[in-house]
Amino acid sequence: MSGHYEAPIREPLIIGHKTYHDITEDIARPIEERAGKLWWISLYAALVLFLYGFGCIAYTIGTGIGAWGLNRTINWGWDITNFVWWVGIGHAGTLISAVLLLFRQRWRMSVNRSAEAMTIFAVVQAAIFPVIHMGRVWVGYWVFPLPNQFGSLWGNFNSPLLWDVFAISTYFSVSTVFWFMGLIPDFAMIRDRAKTPWTKKIYTFLAFGWGGKAKHWQRFEELSLVLAGLATPLVFSVHTTVSFDFATSVIKGWHSTIYPPYFVAGAIFSGFAMVQTLLLVARKVCHLEEYITMYHIEIMNIVIVLTGGMVTVAYATEYFIGWYSGSRFEDFTYLSPGAAVGPYWWAFWSLIICNLVIPASFWFKRLRTNIIWTFIVALIINIGMWFERFDIIVINLSRDYLPGSWTMFKPTIIDVGVYLGTIGFFSVLFLLYARTFPVIAQAELKSILKISGETYKAKEGDEHH
Repeated sequence: MSGHYEAPIREPLIIGHKTYHDITEDIARPIEERAGKLWWISLYAALVLFLYGFGCIAYTIGTGIGAWGLNRTINWGWDITNFVWWVGIGHAGTLISAVLLLFRQRWRMSVNRSAEAMTIFAVVQAAIFPVIHMGRVWVGYWVFPLPNQFGSLWGNFNSPLLWDVFAISTYFSVSTVFWFMGLIPDFAMIRDRAKTPWTKKIYTFLAFGWGGKAKHWQRFEELSLVLAGLATPLVFSVHTTVSFDFATSVIKGWHSTIYPPYFVAGAIFSGFAMVQTLLLVARKVCHLEEYITMYHIEIMNIVIVLTGGMVTVAYATEYFIGWYSGSRFEDFTYLSPGAAVGPYWWAFWSLIICNLVIPASFWFKRLRTNIIWTFIVALIINIGMWFERFDIIVINLSRDYLPGSWTMFKPTIIDVGVYLGTIGFFSVLFLLYARTFPVIAQAELKSILKISGETYKAKEGDEHH
């Protein structure tokens, strides 16, 4: 019987002469060995940012949102910008896990675990902003439809703000279950290798009695497909619902039917850029170059080019409508000739350069396969996507229909501190995750070793009996 032959055009997903045991050792090493000096320095820096941000949040709650740079015209500002930005970053994880699983894309296996973790941690950061934006966080439960001491309190089901709560909480719940379920075989692997009683007890509890039996794998695969089917609509519904916060209003520049698909494409665009940033760091620090290969990096960059093209079309459409309408009010929207030369010109051009000009370099194979350039561009894209959300909110609100209410927004040190605090909180969670959970699904990698590893791949013309 002739051996399996793989077309030479398809690059291997695992490089090096890896065996099943090698994969186990390489994935378990970051958890079982002591943390290096770089990890501790990163953790302390992230903790400083987190504590500073926590102090700013405490000051905001104690003082009121007057501590922010909001005013009577711009009552959504820095905080909702960050909310939409974090929700967008949390988009790519479920896309990589669920959609690509349904399409049987094997290259996702080296990147899906970290992408799922990023999704969960990003949604946690996003949830902080609407709560503190209320001002009175102690009555935050009013957003939920439930009986209370004042009689029956029901939310306004016509408001997209209420549907944000439902969409994001559902997205978070399904993503968490999907992420944790995929970790169970890896928890069992760490449990079986544990050298201390406490470690063994903790990972025994987390492994949920996993024994690697055929029945366990059958249930694991069936549940994976069910959760992927549930999560796939959520990928598109969550940021669509967030876009309704703007699209269902009557504010110039926001009242647009292009917002739902445009927000989804932009979220995938920024989410993949953040996954790329985190994976390149993890690849180097955890010595995973044989599993997160240049092929993975290039495929991710191709997705960034694709979604970046969708965002570019949306930008061009918005700009054209602002110009073609002939409305003097439309000339003050976030993508219009007025924005390009107005008081927020620096934010407009930051958006164009970071999201359109620089990512276009990935059309060239030499640049999209350059690790340093990829890392730089991934950071730039997330800066640009933050400016996009800032422009949508601040520029559109800064010029009202009444010239007497025109005003400028200037963030305070508390605004900046809260944002930096969420970055610190996100970094702390991701650093702790990388030290306690396997960052790659080793069980899934082993399932493709015979068609992607050099040791087990049969050569063309080999005969096996």
